[in-house]
Amino acid sequence: MAPAEDSAPLLEVEALNKRFGGVQAVKDCTLRVARGSITGLIGPNGAGKSTLINLVSGYLKPDGGTIRFGGQPIQSLAMHRVSRLGLLRTFQTPREWPGLTVMENMLLASPPRGRDALWRAYLQPARLRAAEAADRVRARELLRDFTLFDLRDELAGNLSGGQKRLLEFARIAFAQPRMVLLDEPQSGVNPVLADRMVEAIERLNAGGITVLMIEHNLPFVERLCPRVLVMALGTCIAAGSLAELRSQADVLDAYLGQAAVGV
Repeated sequence: MAPAEDSAPLLEVEALNKRFGGVQAVKDCTLRVARGSITGLIGPNGAGKSTLINLVSGYLKPDGGTIRFGGQPIQSLAMHRVSRLGLLRTFQTPREWPGLTVMENMLLASPPRGRDALWRAYLQPARLRAAEAADRVRARELLRDFTLFDLRDELAGNLSGGQKRLLEFARIAFAQPRMVLLDEPQSGVNPVLADRMVEAIERLNAGGITVLMIEHNLPFVERLCPRVLVMALGTCIAAGSLAELRSQADVLDAYLGQAAVGV
């Protein structure tokens, strides 16, 4: 069930701005993403969608405006600090460790849970071994869920584009974030795998992960996203279901009649 429109948002963007030289890539952008939702983010090429994701994730710093995650301002935080709050992002091209196996890639995504301190390996070795064993059990479960278990000993670099994307989703599920920003999850994926991509994203969401997804494949967006945000010329111009948005003149103009100048 989709979250109510008036439910407390997990992500709030207010009057966000980013300029690159003479190009205003994001301009007074304001939007909200409801906790527990799968929300689409669409717009013509150059509308500022990827720049927005880069700003929200801490990959870039805004020139002005506010980003709140779970009520906490995060616009000044570095990317690794944003991720530790439970906000992760993907890129248009899946990023794996190609020289490591699928299982090894999974284990690198394990939440620290206090295991990032070297002293624990010396003072609590039994506890550390138990945690590592539990990680392997959980990794195997997720690889089965995302149909990659038979490839667990395969080098990740040998996977197809769709398999790499599924591995990325499995690693996100393992990391257990509160929210993930997906930048064109269909990019580089064979269209015949669309059903598996839909199931994978729904599985993430069913596990409690809020999803904001940039995607140009509008039928794919419509299958997944009860609510869709539209960007054009660096700002959010509309929000609603895709069926509702199809009847709005400004949305049609953004796709069919405007020369966008954002990034």
